[in-house]
Amino acid sequence: MSLKHLSAIIFIFLCTCIGWGVLGVSLSTRSNWSENILREKVAKQWGGTLQQTHPSLFVEAPDATGGKRFFSPAESRVVVSLENDPKRKGLLWNRTYNVSFDAGYRVENNSPIDQTIFINFQFPASDVGYEKFAFEIDGKPSIQNPKRGEALLESVRVKAGASVPLRIAYRTRGLDRWGYSFGEATRISNFSLTVKTDFLDHNFPDGTSSPTERIASKKGWDFTWSYPDVIGAQAIGLEVPAILNPGPVAARITFFAPVSLLFFFAVVIIWSLVSRTPLHPMHFFFLASGYFAFQLLFAYLVDLIPLWLAFGIASVVSVLLVGGYLQMVFGWAFARWLVLAQVAYMVLFSASFFLDGISALTVTIGAITTLAILMKATARIDWSTRFQRKSSPPKLPAEG
Repeated sequence: MSLKHLSAIIFIFLCTCIGWGVLGVSLSTRSNWSENILREKVAKQWGGTLQQTHPSLFVEAPDATGGKRFFSPAESRVVVSLENDPKRKGLLWNRTYNVSFDAGYRVENNSPIDQTIFINFQFPASDVGYEKFAFEIDGKPSIQNPKRGEALLESVRVKAGASVPLRIAYRTRGLDRWGYSFGEATRISNFSLTVKTDFLDHNFPDGTSSPTERIASKKGWDFTWSYPDVIGAQAIGLEVPAILNPGPVAARITFFAPVSLLFFFAVVIIWSLVSRTPLHPMHFFFLASGYFAFQLLFAYLVDLIPLWLAFGIASVVSVLLVGGYLQMVFGWAFARWLVLAQVAYMVLFSASFFLDGISALTVTIGAITTLAILMKATARIDWSTRFQRKSSPPKLPAEG
């Protein structure tokens, strides 16, 4: 192989990298558009992040600030069911879910006189609908019909030293995470909240407390937060599982492709020198084109079919193109090792992007393994002769 041919191969490699750059930017643009535009549509259609606030109780007290004395329910028993129901828009999956909320509170009058206690209930979001809504005080349902986004304010007459039960329930939909906060309440007593999920993967957002008890069920978890008497209780929150989004994954695989092709070209060049098989730059042009077909086909299949299926189809097509071409030109004995190299560098390296945190390690292991193989295969090669320009045959004297 001459230096002229090697320069041509480098030029082909750089042109292929430019093509991958254009494709990667296109995928990133489409993914960002899906995230910024389509996500807003999902939030409007399905609902946004939900944060339920603890009910606030107050009585009219002329000697209190603002003429109102606020306090919390004497006892709280809250049960929440979260059902994971992801929705896809464009190249992105949205972490949507259904939530059933059922809470029982005890409204207590600990004063020596009968009092009218006001109950202020704030809905978790103003842009969603609430099914099977119930607001019952002492077994009597509320007759109010609050407007969307407005709080529900009810009152109840409670005798001195007595208490009445309060039940609040509804079913609605949300996005990304569900939470429960205590608002302005500084002290929480006799509080228990249980979240039942139909999914195993979970995460507790920053700024929220961990459950005091967790029990694994057949499909998910039962998390319980128990606060017998807590001052400054942290908010409660739970994120629904994230789904691997095809757009960002396809973009990362595309931007990574030049590293994969660099390893593959290095193996092809070394293998051709070891086996003394002459390769022309046009051979590398077709190999690069077959390699590029993987990312190109994968980028547009993910719009139509599941992620893993699109990855499998694109991988098979590219391997058949590259392997079939090498077999037709040089025979199976030469092509088989290069097919294995393509599977390792293109398929396995790309598959590592489906798992968070191991792609860089996979590239590192692949690079070290490739270096070890190439060092062993070329240990006895005389490089000074392999890249020498072949001398031109002597010219014969013209016949006179």
